[in-house]
Amino acid sequence: MSGETFDVVILGGGSGGYATALRAAQLDLSVVLIEKDKLGGTCLHRGCIPTKALLHAGEVADQTRESDAFGIKAELIGVDMAGVNAYKDGVVAKLYKGLQGLVKAAKITYVEGAGRLVAPDTVEVDGTRYTGRNVVLATGSYSRTLPGLELDGKRVISSEHALNLDRVPTSAIVLGGGVIGVEFASAWRSLGSEVTIVEALPRLLAAEDEEASKAVERAFRKRGIGFKTGKPFEKVEPTDNGVRVAIAGGETLEAELLLVAVGRGPTTAGVGYEEQGVKMERGFVLTDDRLRTSVPNVFAVGDIVPGLQLAHRGFQQGIFVAEEIAGKNPAPIDEAGIPRVTYSDPEVASMGLTEAKAKEKYGADKVQAYNYNLGGNGKSQILRTQGFVKLVRVADGPVVGVHMVGARVGELIGEAQLIYNWEAYPAEVAQLVHAHPTQNEALGEAHLALAGKPLHAHA
Repeated sequence: MSGETFDVVILGGGSGGYATALRAAQLDLSVVLIEKDKLGGTCLHRGCIPTKALLHAGEVADQTRESDAFGIKAELIGVDMAGVNAYKDGVVAKLYKGLQGLVKAAKITYVEGAGRLVAPDTVEVDGTRYTGRNVVLATGSYSRTLPGLELDGKRVISSEHALNLDRVPTSAIVLGGGVIGVEFASAWRSLGSEVTIVEALPRLLAAEDEEASKAVERAFRKRGIGFKTGKPFEKVEPTDNGVRVAIAGGETLEAELLLVAVGRGPTTAGVGYEEQGVKMERGFVLTDDRLRTSVPNVFAVGDIVPGLQLAHRGFQQGIFVAEEIAGKNPAPIDEAGIPRVTYSDPEVASMGLTEAKAKEKYGADKVQAYNYNLGGNGKSQILRTQGFVKLVRVADGPVVGVHMVGARVGELIGEAQLIYNWEAYPAEVAQLVHAHPTQNEALGEAHLALAGKPLHAHA
């Protein structure tokens, strides 16, 4: 059975897919959006949104415990996980309803079902074929595990399982010290769990600037979050009360459960991509800088494209592809210009190059770095947070990296993104007036110092 021909057929209704659909509809293109699960994909239902709700619930628990420091008398009686889940699910449901309304209002043809690419211009869903002048692949990602490490959903779990727990685990081992592992470790600790992170690489958040990693490790030690870095996983076995995990060096750890947070893989198996000639590598779809695949008029966006697996990258790629199809000739996306945030306590937010990467690119003698400690920032003292704003610049040139650690610094990444993407010089940012007292002011102070005229900081 065949349906009508559309300007754009999109396979996958997550961040990248629905962004493509909405922008294409704005550009008066006819669109069919195909999703096998729920509109919004992993980010809305099993990733970004519910994890941040869980982290915020943990923040409320911590604030209650620490309220006496602010002269407020309060007592944390306990954590009602059913209530936490109701709050989390309520946030998701409200956003889901809003997104459904956007798609309906845009007059996008929405198809619920598992799609498969059966021709370079055709996706089939339950026997019905949808043909497009252009096809966009946006099938997202899944939680990876390691060879021989089977997820049972009870003792050995993924992040999706973790978000549906009806209790706070008394103890947990988190396998993976990247963004997902660090965020869950932070949330569970705030909710009362004993947590240990196991990471094969030498430090937590190894993709971030080394100083940011060290700051998070110091904060985690203070919070009682254990971590073993440079310790590859070897095996897991069940115990009477949970799991026993063996790691390199002959060490074993025991806990109620093991969360496997070793990254996400592209969801591309069994959907017909390779059969139709789409060039792949390790399961990822290869594209050029205009997000075109090896097959004419077939594009790919989001987590299936090599690079940062972030929802906002998917949004931007979706907008880009819709505009490319509509002949708007948009500017290519600079991957280094995409902001990164880890929503742990403390938060980590970064833009552009780390100090090490900048030195690799420009040479050690051509790079300057400045670290502004939040101890000099009034709002950070009010919030009782510690951390810093670190700037990396090319000597006599623009700022090429911004790295921040501290409570709520993810909210500062917007200005940092402008600084990086507009290739601003420290002296130019130093001219801007930053409101006092705000944490945003710390960005201004750091640039004042790097411009040679520090105010609330030492030179």
